[in-house]
Amino acid sequence: MSNKVLCNGTVTGNIAIGRRFGRLKLQLDEVGSAAFLHALPGQFAEIDLCSAALPSRENIPAELADAAERQIILRRPFSFCSVRAGDDGLVEAEFLYSVLGPGTLRMRGLSEGDKLSLIGPLGNGFWVPEGKQYALLIAGGMGAPPLEHLAGFLKTEYPEIEVVVLAGAKSREDFPFRLEDTGKTGVETHVATDDGSAGFAGFVTDFARQWLGESDWEATETVIYSCGPEAMLAEVAKLAAEHDVNCQVSMERMMACGIGLCQSCAVEVRTNGEGETAYELCCKDGPVFDSGKVIFKC
Repeated sequence: MSNKVLCNGTVTGNIAIGRRFGRLKLQLDEVGSAAFLHALPGQFAEIDLCSAALPSRENIPAELADAAERQIILRRPFSFCSVRAGDDGLVEAEFLYSVLGPGTLRMRGLSEGDKLSLIGPLGNGFWVPEGKQYALLIAGGMGAPPLEHLAGFLKTEYPEIEVVVLAGAKSREDFPFRLEDTGKTGVETHVATDDGSAGFAGFVTDFARQWLGESDWEATETVIYSCGPEAMLAEVAKLAAEHDVNCQVSMERMMACGIGLCQSCAVEVRTNGEGETAYELCCKDGPVFDSGKVIFKC
């Protein structure tokens, strides 16, 4: 895990994506830039939104009108979808978010020049096992951000690895990115929707099973990376085991502190003892785990 720092970020962009999603860009100060420059895909930051203002009342969804008034006490965890250094040496970090409660509602109202406090980079990110030539990235809904970061990382740092991205959502409107932008990444990307409104009609895990069945990738040279709802991750882990492919999953838990103090983000894992399990912390030992190690709760 990288050395974490407390730093400040200045909003340089906040783009609304449909009704529920947004893409926030923060330029980090010198302290943050030094720490986040080498942040790994799958790591995250805890962002303080306590002092962020609510958007105007007409821009607050009716279903969040009551929740909007709740006081925010704890920081909120967000994984990166991009981390890059500018010409001035300062790092710009990008975060995708979904407006679900009082914290992310305040993110929607952030404007250029606003400042936020961050702690990070936190947790352990994805890793590249030796001898891999192929990487299949499987994202479900808001599991897209760390895999977007990973796709760019692999393209830059491991150009010899062939990368394919499969992204799934309930419907066309439920992707946290614009579908027309998928062709701009330089990475082969396919989408699946439960209702068939875009791409493959069905679960992204069904698409992945079909894709692997038709692929000529060697199992020993392939690694699967996945992030999304836990039920989806459990199915991806099962799929990886069926094909005898290495697989890493980024887990999600409620994280009150992000640094292992509150113990609220436990993940049950298998140990070396037969039938024995233990608990590790999503924020500190994860959020990325070997899929064969996780006891999924679904």
